[in-house]
Amino acid sequence: MTETEFENVVDTMLEKIAESIDSMEMDIDCELASGILTLTYEDDSKMVINRQTPMREIWVAARSGGFHYRLDDGLWKETRSSYTLSQRLNELVGQQLRRAVSLDLGA
Repeated sequence: MTETEFENVVDTMLEKIAESIDSMEMDIDCELASGILTLTYEDDSKMVINRQTPMREIWVAARSGGFHYRLDDGLWKETRSSYTLSQRLNELVGQQLRRAVSLDLGA
């Protein structure tokens, strides 16, 4: 996958994440710019989801730590566990909001 193709794939995923959060009308402000999606919660804490083009990964920085994902058979899979990006984001956003969430990311 070329660098441009990778960036397009990641940008599409970041847009899906932002749209899913917006559609659920949660108290989260989403700001997407230059391959970086910043989620700002009501208590002003943040989660950052961004592309790491040289590594061909998506990185997530959250209160509970940092997580790295690589595209594998159409799914963004965590490099150190069996979690997908979708599964981990549901967990992390849910922890932050103190309630269960189910983001619709299509993967």
